[in-house]
Amino acid sequence: MSGRSSSFYWAMRLLGKQRRQAMFALYGFCRVVDDIADDGPAAPEQRLSQLEQWRDEVEALYASTPRHPIAQALAGPVAAYGLDKQDLLAVIDGMAMDARGEMRRPSQAALALYCDRVAAAVGRLSLRIFGIERAGELAAALGSALQLTNILRDLAEDGARGRLYLPDELLTAAGIAGDNPKAVLAHPALPQVCRALAAQARHDFAQAQAVMAVRRCRALRPVGLMAAVYALQLARLEAASWGPVPRLGFFVKLGLAIRWVIHPCPWNDVR
Repeated sequence: MSGRSSSFYWAMRLLGKQRRQAMFALYGFCRVVDDIADDGPAAPEQRLSQLEQWRDEVEALYASTPRHPIAQALAGPVAAYGLDKQDLLAVIDGMAMDARGEMRRPSQAALALYCDRVAAAVGRLSLRIFGIERAGELAAALGSALQLTNILRDLAEDGARGRLYLPDELLTAAGIAGDNPKAVLAHPALPQVCRALAAQARHDFAQAQAVMAVRRCRALRPVGLMAAVYALQLARLEAASWGPVPRLGFFVKLGLAIRWVIHPCPWNDVR
């Protein structure tokens, strides 16, 4: 989560105080349910039980009786920006897919559903906070692009957790059998799979760029900055043949942030 949080904090610097606080409340919710799926109890039943408690907490939030401090912090943004309860529940549904062990050589359809739940749903919530209406297409495209980039970046880390997000159809086309992460990641045909997934991410980045180009650019500055950061990460991963790459440095992110402040639509940053 460290890389995602770093990019998130840089993007949030472009928001006004109220919207920034709302985004930090949303981030707190996403972080706590993500931690349950990633670092919570070893037994899947216990993780699912904790996630179920968060479903109850979301219901309490929309009944104006939140109990957990994170849910209480979300009460203001829910009222101010009309955040959709179903999107918050979708994030929990995505975490449950991880907790149940479903994300091990999933089908492309299952991976798309997972991306919608853990990324596009967060995008829909975030865009409401930014003041962007009817932005489902943007949230879907950019959410998929960011999540696919995360998958390509975190292959080894996810594999150590027993997860293999690479889709079955691409692995089969490359002649890679089995769902053992260590064996799959060591297969000589792995770069072929990574290139195919990266091509999908670039397609999604391009779709998001096309939508943002006709929207109110200043309201979308945080979104554009995060897209630029992730697109650069994807390019570096490809250049390194999907091996480990250094995190983007302070001055790289600072340069991107300055460009988005001075000129809010530098679409050449998103490749």
